[in-house]
Amino acid sequence: MRVLVLHSGGMDSTTCLYKARSEGADVFSLGINYGQKLAVELMFAQRHCERLGVPREVINVNWHKPDREIPTGRSIEEMRASISPAFLPSRNAIFLSLACAHAAGIGADEVHTGINSVEFSGYPDCTPEFLDSFSAMMAVANPNGPKIIAPLLNMSKPQIAATAKGLGIGEHDTWSCYRPITDNGSVSPCNQCDACRLHDHAWRAIEA
Repeated sequence: MRVLVLHSGGMDSTTCLYKARSEGADVFSLGINYGQKLAVELMFAQRHCERLGVPREVINVNWHKPDREIPTGRSIEEMRASISPAFLPSRNAIFLSLACAHAAGIGADEVHTGINSVEFSGYPDCTPEFLDSFSAMMAVANPNGPKIIAPLLNMSKPQIAATAKGLGIGEHDTWSCYRPITDNGSVSPCNQCDACRLHDHAWRAIEA
């Protein structure tokens, strides 16, 4: 089985990478450089690929993407209540389209994505409805192409963190922050954006 993992360097996609590798697949990593702030996550992804000996490629997208408000200090309940102000329309559709095209080029049987809906109801492109609709479209656009798999789709963030830990991924081994802070050449997470708070929630829950 040849698997292409859409791999950002965050906990979810990195867990997918390690999971596919642990299941014996021939794994490839694909990143998308689309002008994300500092692209710190891409460095984390590269580090994991080197650790596992997984080939990695990065597609550069020259995208003047819409500016988005990054909310801070929200509770988990607030994040679940409505579409997030940070939602970037069509991002996952674009990324999965690129991944499926690339997968066809390398002869991959499956494309794995780390989208999950339990804690991400505020992101319409992380839902089962999105995955089903996109898969139906891709079956027409890419006949006999790779199957799209979302191994974490119905898992909560604590369940994903527990899976990551079982695969040898530590709390600080991935990057989730939307608002990285730079200081004297170093970069650190803000600890206040939704991504940081979900990450902390996940790891604290499995320690409880």
